[in-house]
Amino acid sequence: MPLLLTFLGILALVFLIAFVKIDTFISFVLVSLAIGLASGMDVAAVGKSIQTGIGGTLGELVLIVGFGAMLGRLVAESGAAMRITNVLIKVFGVKNLRWGLALAGFIIGIPLFYNAGFIIVFPLIITIAASSGLPMMTVAVPMLAALSVAHGYLPPHPSPAAIAGQLGANIGRTLVYGILVSIPAIIIAGPIFGRTLTKYQPKPDPQLFKVRVIPEHELPGAGISFFVALLPVLLLTMTGPLKSVLPAGSFAHQAVTLLAEPYIGMLLSVLVAVYALGIQRGQTMKVVMKDLEEAIKAASPVLLVIAGAGALKQIFIDSGTSKYIGFLLQGVDISPLLLGWAIAAVIRVCVGSATVAGLTTVGIILPLIQNQTNVKPELMVLAIGSGSLMMSHLNDGGFWLFKEYFNLSIKETLQTWTVMETIVSIVGLLGVLALNLVV
Repeated sequence: MPLLLTFLGILALVFLIAFVKIDTFISFVLVSLAIGLASGMDVAAVGKSIQTGIGGTLGELVLIVGFGAMLGRLVAESGAAMRITNVLIKVFGVKNLRWGLALAGFIIGIPLFYNAGFIIVFPLIITIAASSGLPMMTVAVPMLAALSVAHGYLPPHPSPAAIAGQLGANIGRTLVYGILVSIPAIIIAGPIFGRTLTKYQPKPDPQLFKVRVIPEHELPGAGISFFVALLPVLLLTMTGPLKSVLPAGSFAHQAVTLLAEPYIGMLLSVLVAVYALGIQRGQTMKVVMKDLEEAIKAASPVLLVIAGAGALKQIFIDSGTSKYIGFLLQGVDISPLLLGWAIAAVIRVCVGSATVAGLTTVGIILPLIQNQTNVKPELMVLAIGSGSLMMSHLNDGGFWLFKEYFNLSIKETLQTWTVMETIVSIVGLLGVLALNLVV
């Protein structure tokens, strides 16, 4: 019965989101209520479970996602993203331009949400394709593949950060493993796959890329642009090893322990960006704070989706469904990492949202992690994250963003965007399985 309820619940979620077009957060709450009551929980217990799930899931994540959105906004609005791209183009040259663009997309994608990153790099793609004479798709795909990988694999992006929190994974270690897995995924789905797309000749609507152009001399310096964009990565990856070598109880150890907290690292990154990309460049505090306010508005729908997924996960736990599924999965002769990827991939294909796919999978796969000590939660985060990017098609907003901006037909979008996302997902899984052999 619990397995049937889970199956029907996921079907109901797909139906409400994809066909009835009900808001994703409301859909999660409705399905959570239905599964809880159908499992025999009383009304008060269901309400308490939903509240606990939402509060427990958001917790620290509100700070990470909120500060991440602020940092991304400042990197974009200041022109730091453009400076990073310009520098890498100069370093790599026209001959190796695709590799430079892939690296630029990855660096820009670390602090920026995918949709925001897409809007930022789209005018850059148009400009670079025109000035270099390269076919537009061969320029676009390396950057967008890198953006997609960062969105699906790496904290502090909302979905991987939330999945890491639910599974008890170390954020810094997840980020390091994620970068290792990202490299082959970006190379294959970006520059290599991009080289095969020369026959596509998109003709974007000029109205879509009339953006505010910042003169070269007004852009932030290269050093500060790279430093601010990569500061969260530096703090998350360096503080862990530092903490282990400093004397316990010393002031330095306590300071590094504080910096090792993901939300503190993100807060520090935002404060550095406020000064270096805002105040120091002549903007008033009022203008900079307005940018941060707009960033929070953009992040709030994502937080609601995560909250709804947390409610469903808690219902799975409190109703006994997770424990029952965990018991059944223990007898399945398949790698837990492959299973997590497959569940996320199926939900992604059905629902369209990578965030919904990843967070729904956590509630199903969580008991397997709790009962098997040989499964590294950091690798499970990446397995689920890569599965959540599988085969984006007509029910995914990213599919239509790509189609409309590049003015492609549905068939052309399936042949370019959908194939790119599928490569990212499959190569990500292979990278996780390979990494599992050595860590």
